[in-house]
This record gives sequence, C-alpha cells and structure tokens, in this order.
Amino acid sequence: MKKKWLLVVILIGALLIPTSLLAAEMIGSIQGFNCVTQGKVCPVGKEDPVAAAEKVFVLYMGKEGKYYFLPNVDRTVLARRLNTTVKINGTMDDKYNAIRVDEIYAKEGNKWRKTWSVDLQDEIYSDILGSSPYKRGK
Repeated sequence: MKKKWLLVVILIGALLIPTSLLAAEMIGSIQGFNCVTQGKVCPVGKEDPVAAAEKVFVLYMGKEGKYYFLPNVDRTVLARRLNTTVKINGTMDDKYNAIRVDEIYAKEGNKWRKTWSVDLQDEIYSDILGSSPYKRGK
C-alpha cells in the first residue's frame, strides 16, 4: 500500500513541474524585433542605426524562422551582438516564446567565447554598487 501511495505522490509531483520550462542551448543571431516580424534581416553594416531604431532584440533562428525574447539581458548587451552568431544557454519558456539567459557566447573563428552571463553581471554589480538587483539564490 505504501508503495502505491509513493508512486501516486511521485506522479503528481511530476505533473506539477512546468513542462514549458526547459534547459536550452540555442544557436542563432541577434536581430531587431521589428526586422524579424517584417521578415527582414537587419541590414549588415548599418548596425548602429538599427540599434538606435530598435527597442527590442531577439535571438533569431534563421532556418527555422523562429525567434525568442531574451528578457533578462539588457538591450545594450544585445545591440553589441546585432547580426552576429551567438550561442545562448538558459531556460526556455515556450508559453512566452522566451529564454531566461544564463550565458551568451559569441563565435570567434572556430571557438565560442563567453561575452555575458548572469554571474559576470552579478559580479560587476557587486563591485560597483555593493549588491546586484539580479542576484539569484543558489
């Protein structure tokens, strides 16, 4: 009888875990939201004017035509990566078409170089302000 109840509790617990939240490692390019929704690639060589005009940047999966919002990364960080191939590690939320980013890597030659992470940002906030508004509990 105890085994039966244990199995029921485990099954109920598994059902309560949000299935829309999944660990993700995605490779794509950073593009302006307006460009993507208009079916265009942001003009290469005109990144500064595009960055000034765009308010939201997304991870664009060119071949698939999908895009993901990156809500916890400041637009200035994403603007620096406009039109470049990046690898994003984080937690995907299909419900909101978004990824909560843990790390961003930029491709340099044949290697990936970490350019941003929550931990690096927390470290800078702590150094400058004494604490981070983005600090995650560990």
